[in-house]
Amino acid sequence: MAGRAATHSTSGNNRTCRGATTPSAASTRRHDDAHRPDDRQRRGAPAMTGTPAHPTSIELPADTKGPHSRRLGLVAVIVTFGGLLFGYDTGVVNGALDPLTADLGLTAFTEGIVVSNLVFGAAFGAMIGGVLSDRHGRRHNILLLSLVFMLGTLGCVLSPSWQVLALFRFILGLAVGGASATVPVYLAEIAPVERRGSIVTRNEVMIVTGQFAAFVINAVIFNLWGETDGIWRLMLLVAVLPAIGLFLGMLRLPESPRWLVSQGRDEEALAVLSQVRTPERAQAEMAEVHRLAEEERVARTAGRVDLGVRWVRLLILIGAGLGICQQFTGINSVMYYGTQLLGDAGFSGDSAIIANTLNGAFSVIGIAVGVSVINKLERRTMLLGGFALTTTFHLLVGLSAMLMPEGGAKAWFILVFVVLFVFSMQATIGPLVWLILSEMFPLKIRSLAIGISIFVLWMANALVALGFPPVVKAMGISNTFLAFAAFGVLAIIFIATCVPETKGRSLEELEDDFRARYS
Repeated sequence: MAGRAATHSTSGNNRTCRGATTPSAASTRRHDDAHRPDDRQRRGAPAMTGTPAHPTSIELPADTKGPHSRRLGLVAVIVTFGGLLFGYDTGVVNGALDPLTADLGLTAFTEGIVVSNLVFGAAFGAMIGGVLSDRHGRRHNILLLSLVFMLGTLGCVLSPSWQVLALFRFILGLAVGGASATVPVYLAEIAPVERRGSIVTRNEVMIVTGQFAAFVINAVIFNLWGETDGIWRLMLLVAVLPAIGLFLGMLRLPESPRWLVSQGRDEEALAVLSQVRTPERAQAEMAEVHRLAEEERVARTAGRVDLGVRWVRLLILIGAGLGICQQFTGINSVMYYGTQLLGDAGFSGDSAIIANTLNGAFSVIGIAVGVSVINKLERRTMLLGGFALTTTFHLLVGLSAMLMPEGGAKAWFILVFVVLFVFSMQATIGPLVWLILSEMFPLKIRSLAIGISIFVLWMANALVALGFPPVVKAMGISNTFLAFAAFGVLAIIFIATCVPETKGRSLEELEDDFRARYS
């Protein structure tokens, strides 16, 4: 991810949120910032010391509707199949794990390895995918990723042992991480600025929709053919269909116009823009893209910040800490192991896999609510409120598992509290962490700092995925969720004492504040 970020982080404060609990959002926002006039200039704030003023932005003609609008909509639908695959491949193991465990003889520890290997692969796939995307083009990289999705899926389906399955889950993770770094960038680069937010948001929605779809499809397959040997292979095989659709669709789509301009291929870039804009708008955007390319060049050559400076190190550590706090809510333990969790709570196998679909449904609803209110509240206030809610529901899950007698009532109480936890998480902490990461870093360290923060976030995700099954086996549901609650209290203290408020503040104001507090 860091490699891709170095090319696209170019401007100041980003004010919109298109978040989820996934790493794609920050890469989008870094690139989205690069297409809009710098926030410092809109505010009339002084430029960063040592950084020349940016060229004046170009007035663009209105984005009127026409045949080009339908073409753009088709492009967005096809490309976001990458987000759908991201969601399906991370969520499908949730319902497939019980029959898979019985078939391949998994232990709690090897369950963790099989599940977390995809996430470890995604951490590296995000970095590799960003570099390849910059070098060979967004379209080329998405085509390559669709083939990796197919290879990884078929390898998982045909795996004769858990070791082979873990290997192909890692390969599948490379595709997931690459998609998180590439798909949002392609969408941001081909969308007009007026519609960029709504178009790029579709990828985030498709990710959680993919997870929800995985839960529903697993439930249907399990309830129809649950007694069939190797039924988990069919659950995993479904993912090859959108991968084929992504590959065939991308064959007909153009390359990103911004990437083409960066390669000096202006005529091709104008031809692409003419497919998804009016002729007047296409010409004007070409001039704007050239202006932004110069802005990036200036930003990259304006000088370097010494990472030995105390306030710079602390700011990067705060970014990494936010990623750890987000993942140690345990959200992905529910998204990966929700069916097993509900089974341990007292649901039967059939009922658990059906009940787990509620986690997917409320994940989608939560993101929709979060996006609708996120710019109306202070970042820190909303983040602290989110952790207060998730910590409360952790406590309620833990106490229900500890104090209630075994039976249907206990299982239903745990289900309700887990679903409310997922909703609270996706409506607040999930999108907010990505938004704050996109806003808090000064321009000169932005790509490095966000790259480090996202890598740490992925690795924290992987550690939770690896450790959850053996921890639940050793400690039980009650103590595991009480431990999550303890992490939540630590996160609240960390945010209250260390995380800056970024809403309504320029990068210069944030930098001056950190210099004053930590130098």
